[in-house]
Amino acid sequence: MSRSPRISASILNADFGRLADEVRRADEGGVDSIHLDVMDGHFVDNITMGPVVVGAIRPTTQLRFHSHLMIARPLRYAERFAEAGSDLIVFHVEADDEPAAVINAIEAAGKRPGIALNPETPAAAIDPYLERVDLVLVMTVNPGWGGQSFMGEVVPKLASLRDTIDRRGLPIELGVDGGVNLDTIARAFGGGGDVLVTGSALYSTDGDLAPTVAALRAAATTAHSDSERT
Repeated sequence: MSRSPRISASILNADFGRLADEVRRADEGGVDSIHLDVMDGHFVDNITMGPVVVGAIRPTTQLRFHSHLMIARPLRYAERFAEAGSDLIVFHVEADDEPAAVINAIEAAGKRPGIALNPETPAAAIDPYLERVDLVLVMTVNPGWGGQSFMGEVVPKLASLRDTIDRRGLPIELGVDGGVNLDTIARAFGGGGDVLVTGSALYSTDGDLAPTVAALRAAATTAHSDSERT
């Protein structure tokens, strides 16, 4: 099956003092979606943004908002993030709440669910929920902080999930989140990822982001094409 790399801009690495402008800059640069890293200080050590921030920047773009809930109790907040303007709400299988209940809550709020798994979590942990989600997000760093290095040892799990999704004919996007940049995007895309979450690789660039987005797509696509010929 032919795939194309879709770039999702993680605003965790953006300038929070001008966040709306940073979202617009990503939109104008040609990214495919906006990735919002939500951290609660419990599931991970860091604390970032809540529904109020999501709602404040929602009017700045028509791009899809992927709210990535790195929080212990996603069931409690699913409706609030839906009301704030999230299109896809991604929760962690390792969170405290029962995954099926979280999926039910997201769907009841009129939004689409996604499920994420940490680097050490086996793919089998999310297998019971694959039929019900739109996105599987594979973490290639330990969640909690931006700017970490890509964990190449997670790629075999990514490839296994790609094989399972394709073999079962599931209409699921496969995301890769953590350390994706010009040097690692080939492994992320070649390993099976469709939605490639990039933060530092984008927002370390001043001004127009279009050349950076184009370079990321080219690095992924060229490397993937080369691997298919070998």
